[in-house]
Amino acid sequence: MRRRSEPHTFEERLDAQRLRLEQEVSRVPDGHQRDTLVARIDQLQTAAEMYDFLMIREDAAASR
Repeated sequence: MRRRSEPHTFEERLDAQRLRLEQEVSRVPDGHQRDTLVARIDQLQTAAEMYDFLMIREDAAASR
């Protein structure tokens, strides 16, 4: 039976995806494909920031 790895947090998955795309961007010449990758990296960064913001609010609400 295959052993399952530890589950990764949402933040870890976002960071891993961002790093993978940044490496890919370094190998792609300027053009539409590169612009698409850069836009996706920006989306991942925004998602990470929103997640952090929501988690802070959730922690604050739980401590009341």
